[in-house]
Amino acid sequence: MLIDACRGESSTRELQLYGPPREVLSITAHPLVEAGQILGAMVVIRDMTDARRTDEVRRDFVANVSHELKTPVGALGLLADTISAGGDEAVTLQLAERIAREAERLAKIIDDLLDLSIIESQEMPERDLVPLTLIVDQSVERSRPGAEALGIELVSSPIAATLAARCDRRQVVMAITNLIDNAMKYSERGSRVEIITSTTSNLVEIAVCDEGIGIPSRDLERIFERFYRVDRARSRATGGTGLGLSIVRHVAQAHGGEVAVESTEGIGSKFRFRIPIEAAGAMRMFEAESTKLGGLNG
Repeated sequence: MLIDACRGESSTRELQLYGPPREVLSITAHPLVEAGQILGAMVVIRDMTDARRTDEVRRDFVANVSHELKTPVGALGLLADTISAGGDEAVTLQLAERIAREAERLAKIIDDLLDLSIIESQEMPERDLVPLTLIVDQSVERSRPGAEALGIELVSSPIAATLAARCDRRQVVMAITNLIDNAMKYSERGSRVEIITSTTSNLVEIAVCDEGIGIPSRDLERIFERFYRVDRARSRATGGTGLGLSIVRHVAQAHGGEVAVESTEGIGSKFRFRIPIEAAGAMRMFEAESTKLGGLNG
């Protein structure tokens, strides 16, 4: 490229370094010309790694959405054709139930896509001071019907009433609910899912622990990607969309926190959701303000 530039020819090439870490560089060579004479050459190197990764994520996302929506839509069409052909009433009833399940799955995929889109588009979620007991209790109650149907025990640790987080309550409850539902999805009947809340000086951690099948180490780095499934067959059978853990990660990051996972195959998994915590004094101010408003409303 330098030789060509010294001859007056500009050129651009892309170089892929397979690492690790993998990198993509764009290299451009230009001739340096003054008064019609070539004095030398200039090379510009740009790091295109993030841009190429974004392109890949976008392409994969479109492909995955198309695939995930096509599956239930195709099933709905086939089931409708079978019903329209007539037949045994009991068989027709079974097919109608399958149509309802596929429609519910399709609606869940669309809801998760909308939730993820909203979370990603918000530069800063609306935040209020919310008691941690409220966040955990609401998350557990949302998951309880599913736990009872699966024969799984939900247990949550005691939480001090003075602890609160400044957060978007709806988003954080959705994230913790997703973690609980994910734990139940890969647990056996009669097992337990435990929600443990702990704090450090400036962070609250809500850990969701299960006694399920565990996650292979090769999958741990990818489980928070959109549509990534460790066990596709099991996820589809239990109604998973492959977006739940991606939503969890985006909620944590939007609140200045993080989510991490530890897992051992055959023993279980532990997901740690961490966000900044408010001090007890702030919680007392919150309670005082609530009492004042309650008095005014009375």
